Amino acid sequence: MVIGAGIAGLSAAIRLATAGSVLVVTKEELAESNTAYAQGGIAVAMGGDEDVALHLEDTIAAGDGLVNRDAAAMLVEQGPKRVEELLAWGTAFDREDGELLRTREGAHSLSRILHANGDATGREIAVSLLRHAREMAAEGGRIELMEWATSVDLLVEDGRVVGATLLDGEGGLRVVRSNAVLLASGGAGQVYSDTTNPAVATGDGIAMAYRAGAAVSDMEFYQFHPTAFSAAGAPRFLLSEALRGEGAYLVNVKGERFMERYHPLLELAPRDVVARAITSEGMDGPVYLDMRHVKKDLHARFPGISGFLAKHHLELARDLVPVRPAAHYFMGGVTTDVHGRTTLPGLYAAGEVACTGVHGANRLASNSLLEGLVFGALAAETMIVERNSPNTSHRSDAVPAEANGSTSEAVTERWIAELRAMMWKYAGLLRDGDGLHEAKRQLEALAVTKPRGISRRAIEARNLHIVAELIVAAALGRKESRGAHYRSDFPMHDASAKHSIMHEGKLRFVA
Repeated sequence: MVIGAGIAGLSAAIRLATAGSVLVVTKEELAESNTAYAQGGIAVAMGGDEDVALHLEDTIAAGDGLVNRDAAAMLVEQGPKRVEELLAWGTAFDREDGELLRTREGAHSLSRILHANGDATGREIAVSLLRHAREMAAEGGRIELMEWATSVDLLVEDGRVVGATLLDGEGGLRVVRSNAVLLASGGAGQVYSDTTNPAVATGDGIAMAYRAGAAVSDMEFYQFHPTAFSAAGAPRFLLSEALRGEGAYLVNVKGERFMERYHPLLELAPRDVVARAITSEGMDGPVYLDMRHVKKDLHARFPGISGFLAKHHLELARDLVPVRPAAHYFMGGVTTDVHGRTTLPGLYAAGEVACTGVHGANRLASNSLLEGLVFGALAAETMIVERNSPNTSHRSDAVPAEANGSTSEAVTERWIAELRAMMWKYAGLLRDGDGLHEAKRQLEALAVTKPRGISRRAIEARNLHIVAELIVAAALGRKESRGAHYRSDFPMHDASAKHSIMHEGKLRFVA
């Protein structure tokens, strides 16, 4: 059973179907995932051994002392092979004179980012994986795809995960049993009021795993993308780092470039540095992306971004575009090894929901799609080897609904909005002890009025609350600043780099 149909989930499901039947569950339509919203590209070292070695060092440098070197080595070494598979399955990356077009993004030492349709890379990959999965199913492959099913909780028997409870599209609860479960449910950007993530990213996999008894790691490290569109009443639409890779400047309200005051790599500095610089400059007024000097067909290079901006009467080649940071990517998640094993037998995790340590404290640009592709495949290979039983049939049993009433949708939405605003204010890009303690206090108060019932939004509300509690607890425990975690009351690095681990309500730090 695979929960999630993004790049990690489909990459795994395609492999699992070669060894048995696999059920892929997603709470909206199959095309709706964080993968589909990834604009910038997929980082992959297609240039040989030297490129692979440099990709590894770039990943480690961006992670600010916390990258698991073994996981990062697995990522960059297996990346080219997995991308070749995507090409074989029909993924149409952009080309120039017949060769794959490679661009550069922040903190990369070489141009190694592949794109599709300019700024729609994630959607192209998601479409090609889904097409391949459906072709396998049509040809008798053992893949079942279930849309509009919200995962409620994992089923644990004798200390092992043996399935999950689902809320189906008709509002009925079902227990689905399987010999192993892979969480590939993505991130939790909706825990913050300002986010580039779609509405489905509510931390469901992390919350379910933690409730079931699995450990989670590095929950304090949420990456805030530096450049989300910032205009009153408009969504926080992602303005890809590839814009800066193509030469965009960042300018303050005076029209001055300012990144030279913050980092020698200027606009291509690591994301945490750029995000804090924009926040600092934004104290005095708006911050803008400026591409007016770039001599290139920007509409052709960035058709999706150009189309969005046109709705707001802006053009990349003509206008300054207002930006500010927004929650973007979770480096933390369910604790796993490089083969997708969690601390709970029968439960595996891959992609953004998982924490292998591959990103450390700060993800390198465009490593996220590669993570899902590589570690989804590795998790599937491990599941096949370790499957608990040769039988892979799924039994689905209806279960009775709760009888204690449900919170109204309007009240649930207000509760979620209050939590998200509080997290942005006290546990967002800039943190301190007083604010984090206030966040903890407010989360305790919100627990008393937590939405009841089995509606999708009530389930998501409870999951967001757990994720928020885990983020705040880990952020309070880390009394230093590192990567995406910045505390103004502890601005310096601790002498020793350690990972945080939360398990059954207890926080510890390990090297």
